[in-house]
Amino acid sequence: MEATLQRTPLYERHVALGARMVPFAGYEMPVQYEGVIPEHKAVRGDAGVFDVSHMGELHVDGPTARDFLQSMLSNDVRKLGDGDAQYTLLTNEAGGIVDDLIVYRFAHGQFYLVVNASNRAAVYDWLKEREPRGCEVRDASDDYGLLAVQGPRALERLGLLDAPAFTHTMGEIDGIEVMVARTGYTGELGVEVCCAEDDTVALWDAVLARGVTPCGLGARDTLRIEVCYPLHGNDISPETDAISAGLGWACALDTEFTGVEVLRRVKEQGPSRKLVPFVMEEPAVPRQGMPIEGGGEVTSGTHSPMLDQGIGMGYVPAGSSAPGTDLTVDVRGKPRRARVVTKPIYRKEA
Repeated sequence: MEATLQRTPLYERHVALGARMVPFAGYEMPVQYEGVIPEHKAVRGDAGVFDVSHMGELHVDGPTARDFLQSMLSNDVRKLGDGDAQYTLLTNEAGGIVDDLIVYRFAHGQFYLVVNASNRAAVYDWLKEREPRGCEVRDASDDYGLLAVQGPRALERLGLLDAPAFTHTMGEIDGIEVMVARTGYTGELGVEVCCAEDDTVALWDAVLARGVTPCGLGARDTLRIEVCYPLHGNDISPETDAISAGLGWACALDTEFTGVEVLRRVKEQGPSRKLVPFVMEEPAVPRQGMPIEGGGEVTSGTHSPMLDQGIGMGYVPAGSSAPGTDLTVDVRGKPRRARVVTKPIYRKEA
């Protein structure tokens, strides 16, 4: 199996740092270095860096690119100016989520999509099969390295000025040309920094030299669950719709895109089930696939390093989705009490 796994440009750096490597989305990736809890707390308290070079990057260029993406993606691409970015969904005919992604707009009608690593081929094939005249979809994933630097001191550590969330600009870090995007997956201040593939190692070394803690997939998961960011393949999939998943805010239902009629109907009628965040009221760690009494199921779960209790997300019947509702999770055959809460599960104290 390992022979078929791909490696990012930083594989040797991860091994040298003593990272525990695991298969993820077809890549050999670091799950942790020092440990999930200290890495998690580094991001919440200072700054951590994640190698996300396994993510897919697609270019969509040409005079018809904007109109094409407007017809494919759930959010309103027309609202993007040069230097803007937007969280959006690629949906199928049933309103299901092929992928959740970020679209960046450059000058001259050029767009850049960052997609989930496991969906890179699916998104590229979906768009390429529907590509109109005057537009070219190109998979440029192997041309780039991508680092996520996240935490309250991330910008300070990198020597960058603050910028509004979901904007991007060209810049440099210690002489390395980069695209700096004010985006991330942790709920913290931070940036995602893109560079040429052959600059990735130098960029990683420069970031670590500035005192940023290397972090693995383990902390990335606990961080995103604390702030209720969905993971494709766990909380959302081609079989789940955006309204039931609580992602209606990323759908411009007054525009025309694939599956929009279904989503309008679900919103009008109300979803039969909803994705809810919850905390455990008894000592227990919820995990994906565990049943929730009454016909629900856990989609993501972990032990929260910040709250020191079990937390998670899962689909429950709509009647059991209101904050404050008591739930019962089957944790390895034992019923354990839980409670629906409002998003995010973890909030920083003022």
